[in-house]
Amino acid sequence: MRNDYDFTEGKRGAVVPATAGKSRITIMLDDDVLAFFREQAEAQGIGYQTLINADLRKAMQPPQGPTLTVASLRKVLKEELAALKPLGA
Repeated sequence: MRNDYDFTEGKRGAVVPATAGKSRITIMLDDDVLAFFREQAEAQGIGYQTLINADLRKAMQPPQGPTLTVASLRKVLKEELAALKPLGA
């Protein structure tokens, strides 16, 4: 049977060529996590790997909104302490 196949023009490697800017990796995910992303992706009409990539990209972004600083924390604490009634009053 081996004589029936001609692999002289065959090439080793992935069937799908690598895309520029992307890396093929193997990652272990919990079954429930994978099921969640597959369900979400199907509802949105996109691939689950695309959805996982988008969520990972969001996680890379710096937090939005006001940043808590020492000065702002002190201000809030002063205001809250001033608003408290003294004990026994």
